[in-house]
Amino acid sequence: MTESRPAVPTAVPSPVPASVPIVVPAADTGRTGSRGGGAGAVGLVLGGALSVQFGAAVAALLFPRAGVSGVVTLRLVIAAAVLLAVCRPRPRGYGRRDWLLIGGFGTALAGMNTLIYEAIDRIPLGAAVTLEVLGPLALSVIAGGRPTRWLWGLLALCGVVLLQGGGVHGLDLGGVGFALGASVMWAAYILLSARTGRRFPRADGLALAMTAAAVLTLPLGVATAGSALFDPVTLGLGAAVAGLSSVLPYTLELLALRRMPTSTFAVLVSLGPAIAAVAGLLVLGQSLAAGQVAAIVLVVAASAGAVRTSAADLPR
Repeated sequence: MTESRPAVPTAVPSPVPASVPIVVPAADTGRTGSRGGGAGAVGLVLGGALSVQFGAAVAALLFPRAGVSGVVTLRLVIAAAVLLAVCRPRPRGYGRRDWLLIGGFGTALAGMNTLIYEAIDRIPLGAAVTLEVLGPLALSVIAGGRPTRWLWGLLALCGVVLLQGGGVHGLDLGGVGFALGASVMWAAYILLSARTGRRFPRADGLALAMTAAAVLTLPLGVATAGSALFDPVTLGLGAAVAGLSSVLPYTLELLALRRMPTSTFAVLVSLGPAIAAVAGLLVLGQSLAAGQVAAIVLVVAASAGAVRTSAADLPR
């Protein structure tokens, strides 16, 4: 549930094509939670990552039934309903700037989910998530204080070049464009989640922003999907997508963040593109060329390295 991870840009949140991240207070400096983490905490993070990426794969199965806009609408509306019921945010006591922030945050959520689903509809899931991670990775590189951070950026760039050139025909340029657009929205999401975490208690800001995102996508979803949105099978699969992509990861990752440093958490989350490639293969039958697999490995390594480098620069 992109959903928000550490609010500092040094963390690389889980790919939210489909992900609704957890909003962690901005005061978190990467040293929260127990230092060891333990196998249980690692399992929680990996479970959340698996849930997000397999949720995205299930969403792709829904595209022929309800279209991309319809699936985005189902996911955001259901996720918003769950978050409102659980968080019960109080709308009173906030000013105009607070609501403008919620509107911007909601726009980033809506854009991020719509663009990544458009990408998944055109290129393999693993490739789409690999490109989407470039937004958070760029923030990590820019936020890092050491010159070596640019080496991670160069490594990621090599991965992207290899990804686009992999396979016989390469990747659909439209899909690549949508994935890169999603990466920009994800970077905006991270920055806005940090501000929201400072202004709103608990996950109230996320619940309100998710509601705003649902309102923004609802007209287009209804216009394009129409009555298909109310088909029992479509509704059931839409609920599964919302649960796998938002509710379950939110719960697992929140529990994990209480047990491990956010820097360790972010490194584990960097495995998202690799997990997405596995989900695409098992659920959608999407195979990748050897060059594209190598590209995903390079971007994963760059993400993990950038996070570790940035975390090392945080004040002790």
